Amino acid sequence: MTNREDAIAKKGRMVALVIAGAMAIWIAAQFLGPKLGLPMRYAFLFDFLAIAAFVWALVVTLQIWRARQDDKG
Repeated sequence: MTNREDAIAKKGRMVALVIAGAMAIWIAAQFLGPKLGLPMRYAFLFDFLAIAAFVWALVVTLQIWRARQDDKG
């Protein structure tokens, strides 16, 4: 693999980790929030953080897709 392919693969692994981590943290926050008696605003905070992580992952995924399309053509 070339350096460019390695960089694309590294970005892909990072996106996968961010998606998995965001989901794990979000699920844990939704489960533990009521048990710990946290106010509802913290639930919204975790919701918005998860949305931000997913938007970031979508943008980076589109960058990866475009980089691979450039490599083909």
